[in-house]
Amino acid sequence: MAAVGGRPARVAFAAVALLSLVVLFAPASGVPTAPPGTDKVVHLLLFAALAASGRWAGLRAVPLGLGLTAYAALSEVIQGVTPLARSMSLADWAADTLGIALGLLAWGWGTRRSR
Repeated sequence: MAAVGGRPARVAFAAVALLSLVVLFAPASGVPTAPPGTDKVVHLLLFAALAASGRWAGLRAVPLGLGLTAYAALSEVIQGVTPLARSMSLADWAADTLGIALGLLAWGWGTRRSR
């Protein structure tokens, strides 16, 4: 794996952040239909990827976790008040925050195991 804070890590974090913009802010007409609950899994995995790639990029855990939690909340508000034909969901935000926690824990576990 490339060094923490190195260029590949920063590029990966930027790519996941851009993917999050597409996933979270696509109009409802652009969101494929899926079995119930799939959107919660997508939210969880997306925010876990943001948290883990953010740590790989060298961001500190607490500011990253707080920033991603705020981003998750803001994304839900934006979905609810803009003409994206999407809805604000507390359950989505909960999945986001669980994903953040899991991503941070996975990063911590992985770095401890590699020592």
